[in-house]
Amino acid sequence: MSPPSAWGYRSHEGEYEDLLGLWADLESALAVLLSAPLQVQHFPGKVQQLDRWLQDLMAHDTDAGLYLMFQLASTSAVGYSASHALVCATLCHVLTQELQLSKPERDSLVQAALTMNIGMTALQNELAQQREKPSAEQQNAIREHAQKGRDLLEGLHVEDELWLRVVQLHHTQFPPSSKALSAQAPPERLVRILSTIDRYAAMISPRRSRAGRSITESVRAIFSRNADTTDEVNRALVRALGLCPPGVFVRLDNGDTALVLRRGTATNHPIVASLLNRSGKNYPKPSIHDTANSKLRIVSSLPRSAVLLKQDHRTMVRLGLYAAQRSLHLVKPPSSIAAFP
Repeated sequence: MSPPSAWGYRSHEGEYEDLLGLWADLESALAVLLSAPLQVQHFPGKVQQLDRWLQDLMAHDTDAGLYLMFQLASTSAVGYSASHALVCATLCHVLTQELQLSKPERDSLVQAALTMNIGMTALQNELAQQREKPSAEQQNAIREHAQKGRDLLEGLHVEDELWLRVVQLHHTQFPPSSKALSAQAPPERLVRILSTIDRYAAMISPRRSRAGRSITESVRAIFSRNADTTDEVNRALVRALGLCPPGVFVRLDNGDTALVLRRGTATNHPIVASLLNRSGKNYPKPSIHDTANSKLRIVSSLPRSAVLLKQDHRTMVRLGLYAAQRSLHLVKPPSSIAAFP
């Protein structure tokens, strides 16, 4: 479960592909932890180990990490619960840097995000595959899962009270407040952050009962819910990720379907790769556009379900490699990267 000690994959494509494998391994390790927590020795230490692994992956290249994380989330094979937890923990990690939270608060928040639904892991996976509305029994389990999660974590010897408190309260709706986040008590501050991330991640994630929303729809829905200090979290989320973060699909004003590779110099101007023309046909060579310096503009984001694109992980990772290694000022990929089989 330990992260690798060296990051030597920058110089070779095959080695860079390991980064996608590392994200998948992290997600799989988290799935094991959440599905059978009572069988895990030294549970708090294992969660903290996964957190360090996450930090290492994001420290290497935040944009590449976001890109691979969003791609992995849309094709996850380990179950919705672990995939959702990893997305939430990753976004919380990014947001705590934007909000300049202290390290103890950052650690409590991210570890709470990893474990917030531990009281209903199996049920959450079941609900993601279920077309019908939750039954009365399932609704009761949903209502009780936050407290059950805290109780379970206490039984697993988690002693961080802030971590426990955030898990216990992560579905609590605090009344509107005029106080800035920095002036709020730590549990309330972290719950406001986590609940915003939780809703955002849930909206963009596909389930059997519905396709995931586009990023644009998700951001609009979150902003429309509250007019209090939660907006401070919303604004920080957009500043940190951009309106269209790496790893999501967008429609350009020329009709192209493109994939966001990297955040840009402004929240609404990321680096994108055009993959399909307006007729839905693949380009033989994806074109890279810095939308801050290009005539092309993003018209809307697209849910993954709306993109009928058959590409293997190798293609996705090589696009990520280009985005991670090349200057933001380049708008045309070199020939060695441009063509994909």
